[in-house]
Amino acid sequence: MLNFEADPALLKPHLPRACEFDLWQGKTLVSLVGFRFLNTRVMGAAIPFHRNFEEVNLRFYVRGQEGRGVVFIREIVPRRAITAVARTLYGENYVTAPMEHTFTTAGQNTHVEYGWRWRGRRNYLAVDAESEPQPMLEGSAQEFIFEHYWGYGKSTYRVDHPRWLVHRVVDSRFDVDADSLYGKGFGEALARPPVSAMLAEGSEISVYRKL
Repeated sequence: MLNFEADPALLKPHLPRACEFDLWQGKTLVSLVGFRFLNTRVMGAAIPFHRNFEEVNLRFYVRGQEGRGVVFIREIVPRRAITAVARTLYGENYVTAPMEHTFTTAGQNTHVEYGWRWRGRRNYLAVDAESEPQPMLEGSAQEFIFEHYWGYGKSTYRVDHPRWLVHRVVDSRFDVDADSLYGKGFGEALARPPVSAMLAEGSEISVYRKL
């Protein structure tokens, strides 16, 4: 996960009604996030050949009526069926693109990278981190980023998961065609170095739509 400071005016058109920006030390942040879904089920049912896949998303942080949450600008997955299900069930802005990932561990170091092709260009984000995970510290930047449990957009839903362990990141790299993927102005926001880079252990996750 790479976190960037952004002008609130850039994000305001995406801000849902009844939500306000959730600031970190007075800064409005957007995060470029890569992760894998494993053993995925939709309403308890597994979709054959669509249980394990990558996702990369761009999101920002808000406070809404239900609690602290996130708003997604766009989410990238490698299969059209996943895009169709996510758009139908949650109304999120999913798109489909060829994707790959790399996880390698050598001694005390771990490398994680997510890549995807968009309009003929390879995009990627990557981190190098210490292999041994540690608990998140109270009041830390990691706690602020990861402890958002609501999704706000065309629908509202809750995400439940245990408190994650985190790795200390020692280096990060990225190359993203942000204006093409996310809209005018995002290229400038993501051209600057990230204010922080993070790597977390995954866990079982449950997603519940608000009725």
